[in-house]
Amino acid sequence: MTQPTTPPAAPAYLPAIRLLNTPDSGCTFETGRLPTHTHLAVGYCFAETTIGNEHRPHAAPRTQYVVTLRGKLRFTVSSGETFIIEPGIILVAKDVLGPGHSWDLIAGETWERLYLPFAPDADDQFIPDNLKV
Repeated sequence: MTQPTTPPAAPAYLPAIRLLNTPDSGCTFETGRLPTHTHLAVGYCFAETTIGNEHRPHAAPRTQYVVTLRGKLRFTVSSGETFIIEPGIILVAKDVLGPGHSWDLIAGETWERLYLPFAPDADDQFIPDNLKV
């Protein structure tokens, strides 16, 4: 008697937002997702910023994932468009040129985060929402 086989599990994803440079070195963003169970070649660094230390526009210092552990932020890009980052949404920062982005802490007293830098030419594994998988 043969045993029934279990179909493979559907891939799981984490919500993500990717910051990118525009052709004129401005900053824009796109929404999407990152696959789970994917090995990435990254380093790491923890950071904390208290309320009142919101940043003025700046480019990302390097290509990196930013994992928010605590806090809720509103990011603004060159066009004035905004998006929200909070725990559970991974930021993929690739806006390393030009004036970059700014952010404001909108909930909580600190923004605690983990930076996971990756090589500029590495595949960031980001899947835009408009791409079917």
